[in-house]
Amino acid sequence: MTDLERSASAGDGHTDLDVAHPESQYPVADPGHPEHLPRLTDVDEAAADRATRQVATMFALVPVLAIGFAVAYFAVPKTAYVDFGFLHVDLQHLLLGTTAGLALLLIGVGAVQWARQLMDDHEMVDYRHSATSDRDDREYVVTELQKGTEESKITRRKVLGRSLVGALAAMGIPLIVSFADLGPWPTKKRRAATIETTIWHEGVRLVNDVTYVPIKASDLEIGQLVNGQPENLKELEGTEFQQAKAKSSIIVVRMDPRTIQIPASRQDWQVGGILCYSKICTHVGCPISLWEQQTHHLLCPCHQSTFDLGNSGLVIFGPAARALPQLPITVDAEGYLVARSGFTVPVGPSFFERDSRNDFKEGDN
Repeated sequence: MTDLERSASAGDGHTDLDVAHPESQYPVADPGHPEHLPRLTDVDEAAADRATRQVATMFALVPVLAIGFAVAYFAVPKTAYVDFGFLHVDLQHLLLGTTAGLALLLIGVGAVQWARQLMDDHEMVDYRHSATSDRDDREYVVTELQKGTEESKITRRKVLGRSLVGALAAMGIPLIVSFADLGPWPTKKRRAATIETTIWHEGVRLVNDVTYVPIKASDLEIGQLVNGQPENLKELEGTEFQQAKAKSSIIVVRMDPRTIQIPASRQDWQVGGILCYSKICTHVGCPISLWEQQTHHLLCPCHQSTFDLGNSGLVIFGPAARALPQLPITVDAEGYLVARSGFTVPVGPSFFERDSRNDFKEGDN
């Protein structure tokens, strides 16, 4: 208890502030508190019961709406739409917002109705206290909490507490269901079918990434770098196109075979010093094409990871931990560059579940 509170409780209820500044010196007379009028629920038990039923009903509707949220998420097609005049609305989003919004609204309105109609209604003055809490203050807080519990009538009208607990617990259903929208569970099978594979496969031509003109081996000069894509990319549209392009982008370089190191296991992955690598940095997935002809180094402008394209794309500087994946290539009957197969390892940045045991490392043959 503070000095101000002690002085206020010392018999006459006046504080030191009252003594220093008597009411006669106030610029405006203290009007005091207005007469306290009891609420209908304070004097009529039937009205109190009616308010209890209202609050409990609001809380009881919350689990129904929460289940409706889950049903709408799983049962309503993501392609379903409804029209409201000039508005073209996603039906699933409409139902999810309506059910979750109404559930939260009912919890709020129910809590307000509980406080307005059923909790004790009396004037209260709380004097400001110091920041330090001593034992007496802590005991006071515990006492006030117990008093608040009694005043809320939650021990007498247990249906209020039970329905509130049920309503709050049910709101976990939309939260848990929403986790499913973070994406599919990254199982090994799912990863192999999505982020660890590309549209590259045997016989797919390498084309210019802007014009989609097939790249002919005889047209490339030593020291030249070309940004490319798989020819079958142009068959895709929308999101599927963007996702495929993000994984399938490549760079094609031609170097003097006498100045580069080609492992025995990759001798048939190149055509006369023409090699093909993923364009996606193995650090955090930035597209890279800053090419140093003399050193055969490829620099990522984001975090300065540097790869030696003349030595299987090994990292020679920067935060990247894996070599650039190399695409095995050859030429078709017309002399155009084509893929021998898809990438032998996943392209793009590292992630926790990625198996890096088959990545090319220094010393491999």
